[in-house]
Amino acid sequence: MITAGAWKNKKYAVYGLARSGLATVRALVASGAEVTAWDGDKEKREAFFEQLDVDAIADVTRHKGLSASIALEDLDEADLSKFDSLVVTPGLPLNRHPIAARAREAGVEIIGDIELFARARAELPAHKVVGITGTNGKSTTTALIHHILKTADVPTTMGGNIGLPILAQDPLPEGGVYVLELSSYQIDLTQSLDCDVAVLLNITPDHLDRYESFEAYAASKARLFEMQSWQHYGLFGADDPVSGALSGLKPVGSIGERAAVSYVERFYAADVGEVELSDDLQGPHNAQNASAALLTAKLLEIGEAAVRDGLRTYPGLPHRMERVREMGGVLFVNDSKATNAEAAAPALAAYPRIRWIVGGQAKTKELGDSERHLDHIVRAYTIGEAGPMFAELLEARGIDVTRAETLENAVKCAHEDSQPGETVLLSPACASFDQFRDFEARGDAFRRLVGDL
Repeated sequence: MITAGAWKNKKYAVYGLARSGLATVRALVASGAEVTAWDGDKEKREAFFEQLDVDAIADVTRHKGLSASIALEDLDEADLSKFDSLVVTPGLPLNRHPIAARAREAGVEIIGDIELFARARAELPAHKVVGITGTNGKSTTTALIHHILKTADVPTTMGGNIGLPILAQDPLPEGGVYVLELSSYQIDLTQSLDCDVAVLLNITPDHLDRYESFEAYAASKARLFEMQSWQHYGLFGADDPVSGALSGLKPVGSIGERAAVSYVERFYAADVGEVELSDDLQGPHNAQNASAALLTAKLLEIGEAAVRDGLRTYPGLPHRMERVREMGGVLFVNDSKATNAEAAAPALAAYPRIRWIVGGQAKTKELGDSERHLDHIVRAYTIGEAGPMFAELLEARGIDVTRAETLENAVKCAHEDSQPGETVLLSPACASFDQFRDFEARGDAFRRLVGDL
């Protein structure tokens, strides 16, 4: 795990005890901090000390000669003014959760595990950090940059909104590169993460229940660049009209009154040129992701041969245009990570004849960018809470629709209807919480159903 003397003897309240919360508690206590933890979920509280492995942490602190403490206390009722910091899970809505308002009233800063990592950096072996944000494509671009670095034999790890919590990972040796996928929620909880390379892929309407306007959401993303220092790099996806325009807010050398990055670069999907891409990097959106990775690798001074090798051999990520099975000339693709209409659009663009499984818990009442690719759809199979809405939207545009209601029915019907050369695509354009625990559970169910055909 990552530990830091900067946390020693400080008092932290940690709210939320899922994976990142547990990792945060372990790292803080192992660094000699006093930690008070809480979670509204009774089961998480009851399992807290067992999952924390208190004895192992005690061994670490004794070895270091540190004094630390761990306690469970209802932070919804506690006096927050006694803490130096309130560390919350990114899933906690800062705009409406009572503890956020109470912390502000008590004058206590609200941060996340990424900010703790930022404060630990001075004590880690010399390294660089790449931060990737954007509405769509973050995970693929993060994993692709990580893969290119591994191909080049550069010590690297990835974290943030992907993989293991960053504080649970071992520090990299000198010369290592931390590659962080960063959601707007994580950026909101971060004050001092100075990325050597910061990448903004795109911005489309999403998570607007957490922000007072789309402009406020875009400003949250842009803060990744505001935290950068002189002679670091900011990369903007110029194909995206909003994120490309943000570079106008960031003249070379300054943001507002602050000295900022000295180099601003724009990248285009076309910049990837004739470079051979793996089968898991198909479609115009992945050309943009590959272009961002290509330029990032160049700025990190990675050799051209390793970059080309990495782009060619990238293995892809689960639930992101994942090729599950080909049967009878029909391809089955799991794109469960597409939780909004803009995220579904790239997959719709990538295949010429599609049996589209769409629906779930909708974030908007529009088709968004997906509407541009309706000519690729042979038939749609609507599921979940938003199924009727999507059926009406699509039928109004002349698309044949089967109101399948469940994923199981949708896979069965799409399989029975499909012809060679077609793609059965789960790209729901919705969150999953109406019928599944999360998008991973939805994608796993799709895999199982397809495997059983």
